[in-house]
Amino acid sequence: MANTRCLVSAPLGARVTLVPSRRRVKVRVGIGGKNVADRETPEDRLGGYVDMLRQASATGRRLTRTELESRRAEGQLAAETGLPLRGLIRDHLAAAQSVRTRSQAPLLAVVEQAVDAFVEGYERSQRQAVRQEEAARREFIDDLLYGRSGLGLLAERAERFGLRLSQAHAVAVAAGPEPYGDGYPVARRIEEAVLGRFGNRHILLATKDGSLICVAPGDQPDVLAYFAKQAHAATDGGRVAIGRSHPGPGGVVHSYEEALNALDLAERMGLEGPVLHACDLLVYPVLSRDRQAMADLVESVLGPLHQARGGHKPLLDTLTAYFDSGCVATEAARRLSLSVRALTYRLGRIHTLTGADPADPADRYTLQTAVIGSRLLGWPDATA
Repeated sequence: MANTRCLVSAPLGARVTLVPSRRRVKVRVGIGGKNVADRETPEDRLGGYVDMLRQASATGRRLTRTELESRRAEGQLAAETGLPLRGLIRDHLAAAQSVRTRSQAPLLAVVEQAVDAFVEGYERSQRQAVRQEEAARREFIDDLLYGRSGLGLLAERAERFGLRLSQAHAVAVAAGPEPYGDGYPVARRIEEAVLGRFGNRHILLATKDGSLICVAPGDQPDVLAYFAKQAHAATDGGRVAIGRSHPGPGGVVHSYEEALNALDLAERMGLEGPVLHACDLLVYPVLSRDRQAMADLVESVLGPLHQARGGHKPLLDTLTAYFDSGCVATEAARRLSLSVRALTYRLGRIHTLTGADPADPADRYTLQTAVIGSRLLGWPDATA
């Protein structure tokens, strides 16, 4: 083996064993104690290739279907073994120089066929590996976000994708005007920006149900803040919700659900702002926890507004604008494009119909809670 040269490319952490034989060196690549493949050195592996070139170029024929398929199979095996394609092509070209023929034209044509078939097999193996990796990643993301796998097994699989589920994690969900999808330019641009900024910080980015998801360690809020900034900038009118940090494998599911609920609340409540934090919206789940009690309150307090000329909606919109503006009449009037006098008249009608005075602190709380409840429940349409 003194004059033997052997170039081996093996997966990280693989055990590589050189087994000497009488005429050749076999390369055995193993991971975790198991053999992946027994492959010969380039010189031996290209032996059949050289004979193929000689036979074909001598008669001027093209390679047969069987010969081409053998080169594809060799390319596929080379990819599975982890050998670099550039070096393999160089080996093919170097081997072709040893073939002596009267005319170079037939030889070059056969070399082109053989190398093309070899590369095709190599790329086919790589595409298959990518598809398998994407399928495994998609399955892991589904199990992670929905908690459909055992926590121990989930934590073990997470290491493969750069997550340490023993730590606390928080999840951000970005929803844009158009659905996100794997490979979409917008999603790819956001992912490149985040990973380019923070590198390998145990971050996971994925798409799910048309939304873009970012999972990050709970002690790194700057990652999710930057993700939210990039997602909002990349979409015209996109919105991002960030769940709270929770520990353990189940913490990712909890934070993800909080982010989804925050987006839903923002839609129903008409909340403003491109970024929503679940920790700032905890009052709404509390108010809607007893749905029947809330429905009773809304109907009892706001039901009399149906008696108003023009229906309940103008007066309900008046209350919404009044409370959203901090009970400042001039600001509420501006939002409704009304004069202050017209706004004051509407508030007086609300007092008359409901018996509750929006200007009175005691009544104001009841009215405001009922208004929030009407938005949460979609009153009166959803409760009809």
